[in-house]
Amino acid sequence: MSAALFRYRVLAYIVGVGLLLLVVVAVPLKYLADSPTMVAIVGPLHGFLFFLYVLSALELALRGRWSPVRTVLVLVAGTIPFLSFVAERWVTEHVRREAQLR
Repeated sequence: MSAALFRYRVLAYIVGVGLLLLVVVAVPLKYLADSPTMVAIVGPLHGFLFFLYVLSALELALRGRWSPVRTVLVLVAGTIPFLSFVAERWVTEHVRREAQLR
């Protein structure tokens, strides 16, 4: 379980930073400065990393026997800027607390 949590945490941070970079820097550059290069680079990279984030979250959900609602909430958190950081902290605390109870 600790390896799955580690993968999830790393990907949550990477996806969170990538999403912020895309929303705060790349998209404004595209529309305000007519410079689509950064979106063309960061967009597909973020999409691929988000796919890995989804896989790692699903793995963690299966191992932790999460409810479907909790799983969907964690997955959706990866699509909202800053929320992936909050969800990562919550998931880490939850998984560690559950591990202590077992």
